[in-house]
Amino acid sequence: MTLIDNAIYVQGHRVETPRSLDETYELLDAHDGFAWIGMYRPGPAELASVAGEFGLHPLAVEDALQGHQRSKVERYGDTLFVVLRPAHYDDELEHVDFGELHLFVGPRFVVTIRHAESPNLAAVRQRLEHQPELLELGPEAVLYAILDRVVDEYEPVVAGIENDIDEIEDQLFGDSDDDALSRRIYELFGEVISFGRAVQPMAGMLEWLRRGYEKYDVDLEVQRNLRDVLDHVIRIADRIDGFRALLDKALTVHSALVARRQTEANLAQNDEIKKISSWAAIIFAPGLIAGIYGMNFENMPELHWEYGYPLAVGGMGVFAVALWVIFRKKKWL
Repeated sequence: MTLIDNAIYVQGHRVETPRSLDETYELLDAHDGFAWIGMYRPGPAELASVAGEFGLHPLAVEDALQGHQRSKVERYGDTLFVVLRPAHYDDELEHVDFGELHLFVGPRFVVTIRHAESPNLAAVRQRLEHQPELLELGPEAVLYAILDRVVDEYEPVVAGIENDIDEIEDQLFGDSDDDALSRRIYELFGEVISFGRAVQPMAGMLEWLRRGYEKYDVDLEVQRNLRDVLDHVIRIADRIDGFRALLDKALTVHSALVARRQTEANLAQNDEIKKISSWAAIIFAPGLIAGIYGMNFENMPELHWEYGYPLAVGGMGVFAVALWVIFRKKKWL
């Protein structure tokens, strides 16, 4: 269903719950309050109806219909168009799922358009209805409460990413599959960058809103609340910058450790080759002498010489010991 919740508020209290957009327009004219229309993936007809009633700018309506927008705030006359990117962290997959929320905020209306399940605007509405003194401040109070909810939902994402970074730091100096760890660091780095794209524009958005407080006569209490949201956003943005730096260092350290392990493996392999080559040379010298005198040619004077055998055996031993000493000094053995 496109229309999720629909109400008219007067002095901080829900006075009407219209069942259709047309009924909302009629009842709003009869009350000195504002309407809060909550929609989920509305079609062109529903958006055209709202746009025609409240005079929404065609460019903003087109953005709200198509979705896939970056976080931003735009003003068209006395109407604000706000795009927010709520986030949810899937710890098992180490993946940040992003939603998309559009808001039209005017003097007598708030239109919220969700393109995903998050955030839970029913909880925001319930909170405000239990705080009539805040809801009485009008559409700007609704904007604040939604911003506050979206930013609050960033905290579990921050905690999830921080936990995964701690695990990666433990794996760096432990026993782990190098390829799998490299992939994990790289993919988490990408998630952090995407998260930053959702969060970091919000600081500029809230600063931009702050500059219009006097001009648009924003209530002082709403100003204070929005300033608190801005402080929260700045803290989260700083954490994200820290995560990016940590993961960048983790990639560098991991590359260095992999290179060192590869070098050590090559050195160990070279040592083995040296040992094998040394013993092969030691065995080769006696084998060469034995092979020559094992040919049994008739014209070999040494075969009939009295000292031929001891000299051949002694020569084999001398060659073998001499080579062993040489290779030992070179630390090949």
